[in-house]
Amino acid sequence: MLFRYKKSFEKIAMGLLSFMPKERELKKLQQTMHIYEENPDWQLFLWKTDDDFVGLLGVEVGDDFFTLHHVSVNPSHRGEGVGQAMIEKIQQIMQDKEMRTTDETAAFIQKCLEKKAQI
Repeated sequence: MLFRYKKSFEKIAMGLLSFMPKERELKKLQQTMHIYEENPDWQLFLWKTDDDFVGLLGVEVGDDFFTLHHVSVNPSHRGEGVGQAMIEKIQQIMQDKEMRTTDETAAFIQKCLEKKAQI
């Protein structure tokens, strides 16, 4: 299930976000978290299984599109379809908005689309 970020999730969100290659340094991680906390167009979501938060999505919302800036899944839960489920859920939440990617998230989205096409 996808949950909208709130301040009480900060440590969990920072831990999940740190799995992104460009977010490993603490200073960069803090700057990114600040953007999500201060800018209403930047929205952070966490994916929770039965017991734990295991995934994170970060999007920037425009008028008729949203840009996927961050996708992260705890390494111990990779390969279980968590990323795919998060993408499908955020598309439902954003309804008719076009999903855009960044250089960092494009390969993951392409992989999700290929897996979905095989099913």
